[in-house]
Amino acid sequence: MQRRDFVRFTLAGAAGLMLSGCGFRLRGLDQPAMGLKALAIAGTDDAFARLAAERLASAGVAVRDDAPLVLNLGAERIDERRLGVLDSGSQERELTLRVPFSVQRRADGAYRLDQQVVEVSERFTVSDDNLLASDDLREAASERLRRDAVRRLMDRLRALPPA
Repeated sequence: MQRRDFVRFTLAGAAGLMLSGCGFRLRGLDQPAMGLKALAIAGTDDAFARLAAERLASAGVAVRDDAPLVLNLGAERIDERRLGVLDSGSQERELTLRVPFSVQRRADGAYRLDQQVVEVSERFTVSDDNLLASDDLREAASERLRRDAVRRLMDRLRALPPA
C-alpha cells in the first residue's frame, strides 16, 4: 500500500467517524414502522390525498374502504404572499400549504387524532426578466410542499399507537 492510499483511507475514516460522532444520520434510516395495518381515506380527492394514499401504501399500510380507522382529509389550501415591497425586479414570494386532517375510529366514531393541521411553507424568487417561468416555479414549489406535508402527516400517523 502506498503512502497516498494510506493517507486517503485514513482521512476518509476520520471523516466518517466525525460525522457519526456528531449525530449525522441518513434521512429515512432507523424510522419506526407504521403501527397502522389498514386505513381508509375520506375527504377530497385532490393531489395531496392521492399522494398520501400512495405513500401510505408504500409504507405497508393497506388503504381500503373497510379499514377500522379513517383518515379524514380536508381540502388543501395554498396561500401565496409577496415578501418584498418593490413592484419591479426580483420578488420573493412565500407559498404556504395547509391541510386539515383527523383520524377517526369507524366502530364508534371516536377520534384517535382530533382535528389538526399540517402546515408547510417555502420561499421562492420570481424575476421580472422571466415572467413565463413564474408559473412553473410556483407549480414546482407546490409539489415540494405537498411532498413535505405528506412526510409530516406520515410522521404524525407513525406516532399513533396501534389500534
